[in-house]
Amino acid sequence: MELRAFADRVLFSESIDDKLIAPDASLTDAEPGPAERVAVPTRPPRLVFCGRKQAPPMPHPEALADPRRRAIAHHIMANHELQALEVMAFVLRAFPDAPPEFRQGMVRIMMDEQRHTRLHIQRLTELGLTFGEFPVNGYFWGKAQEFETVLDYLAGLPLTFEGRNLDHTIEFEDWFLAAGDERSAAIMRAIHRDEINHVAFGLHWFRLLKPPELSDWEAYAQALKWPLRPEKSRGKSFHREPRLAAGMSPEFIDRLEETSDDAP
Repeated sequence: MELRAFADRVLFSESIDDKLIAPDASLTDAEPGPAERVAVPTRPPRLVFCGRKQAPPMPHPEALADPRRRAIAHHIMANHELQALEVMAFVLRAFPDAPPEFRQGMVRIMMDEQRHTRLHIQRLTELGLTFGEFPVNGYFWGKAQEFETVLDYLAGLPLTFEGRNLDHTIEFEDWFLAAGDERSAAIMRAIHRDEINHVAFGLHWFRLLKPPELSDWEAYAQALKWPLRPEKSRGKSFHREPRLAAGMSPEFIDRLEETSDDAP
């Protein structure tokens, strides 16, 4: 199977099950094809993107004692993971001339995103919901339309959205444990471990592709597309250890910790 065919299946299959089929071990990249940008991924009708205000907000931590509210949280996070998968497929199609090692590495990350999506769908189903029961927004996908280079993608998704998830996964693990839901907490622990590797992958390639005269922080801040900015890569709580594990320098982490995510 060609890498582009895998990306196309993720982007153009209406079936969620088909989107989540992992590629076989013989995936090749001999025919990456022309650079093409997809305006919107194909999805089942109930999971087509809506406006952000139409989708339900993330439940407040204190509301997670209610199983239905926990199911809604998993529903929102399943959509986040699915969008990350679709954005990565978008990047593979949009930048066929990216380094082959980067493109093959993206496939490994995408397989994690497929697994994360399945975990959230399974859990929300166990809690009594169906994926697609609520409207979903396309915020991550919308940001991807602004990526003009691979460096833009690396700053936007791995270093910002997945960087923020280094905090969010810990927060949600704690909130689910407080609600007595060990199963949901275990899902967040597993995803947290993967997110460290995802951020490490993004940081590795960011350092290889950024202008050499710029520091990591300077290049990161310059590559972000407004309204993305460094403070968007941290949660309400801030955790140094997973960022150190991902390879961020203490200086980079210090700069990030000094920011605030309170701005809109």
